[in-house]
Amino acid sequence: MSEARDSAGWLGNVDYTDFGAIEADIHAMEQFAAKLKQDIELNYAPYADAVSNTMIKQLPDTPFYELHLFLYRHDQVQIATQMNVAGYTDGTYKFASAASGISEQYRGSDAFSRAKVADVEAQFESTGETSEPFTGGA
Repeated sequence: MSEARDSAGWLGNVDYTDFGAIEADIHAMEQFAAKLKQDIELNYAPYADAVSNTMIKQLPDTPFYELHLFLYRHDQVQIATQMNVAGYTDGTYKFASAASGISEQYRGSDAFSRAKVADVEAQFESTGETSEPFTGGA
């Protein structure tokens, strides 16, 4: 019988608490951060604004109950979409900023630096909270 994944036995003889052998290419991390920010600025943000502006248009009220229910749900989906579009932009910028910060912190050390998990988590925390995607109660 296989062991549960939350027990240490499923990893066998691997000491899963020692991540000292994980290597990070600092130069590649800097390039990744720069390309990610550039991609958001050139290929996502301009279209996100256009989509958001199109979706803002208010639809007219209706005397039909079924259509009213549809329009209500449609409005909730629009709100969810707007929040997810904004959250994606915000979260991606924060991810790129964290990658950039980590690479900057370890630039002066050896090429394959041993960044601790706490260092990585601290970089993500320093970028601030990301907005949670809105699901519209679905």
